[in-house]
Amino acid sequence: MNVVAIVTVAHHASDGESALTPVHGEALLTHTVRGLLDVPEIDLVLVVAPQRCASSYSEAVRGLGCRVVPGPLRQAFAAVEPELSRDSVVLLHDALRAFIPAQTVRDVIAAVRDGAPVVVPVLPMADTVKLTDAASRVVGTEDRTRLRTLQTPVGYTLGAFLEADLTAAVPAGAATVPGHADAMRVTTDFELSLAEAIAAAPKNEEAL
Repeated sequence: MNVVAIVTVAHHASDGESALTPVHGEALLTHTVRGLLDVPEIDLVLVVAPQRCASSYSEAVRGLGCRVVPGPLRQAFAAVEPELSRDSVVLLHDALRAFIPAQTVRDVIAAVRDGAPVVVPVLPMADTVKLTDAASRVVGTEDRTRLRTLQTPVGYTLGAFLEADLTAAVPAGAATVPGHADAMRVTTDFELSLAEAIAAAPKNEEAL
């Protein structure tokens, strides 16, 4: 097995239920898993389910050909680790980023295969970022030309993944590839309306 994509909801306690939010008639999680399975380079999609959501997750992805493993991320990964080779790529993907384009995922995989231990898709910061003091007064403007917002999947070599602190931010020195606006976390009503539009749009098969 060369590429395994791990879908997780590790950010907030409520993300477990949020992944089951219906979008265009199916759970957000269903869209997430199906999108990853449509990337030819991915050999396995592993869904890490909170214990309380395990049965609901299994139902949401029934028939999609992925694996659902309840419990902590490291415990779930241990279930598939023996099947991986030394040169395997591990993708860690937020379940609430359901509409990441296939090409972005492929770019992450390619960058890891080209030698980067850790790779993350990013977008330039569009908003002006202000610095404030302890009294919340504006004291300066941050140069946004070097600021980026992070997306997922984060790509790892197998060795880098085994050594990573998965509770922390992406480590300094991680390589980047261009992200995509469609890969937003679907957490607000506005983002849900965007997700509905994306899910309803005709699929561009050539993008795969």
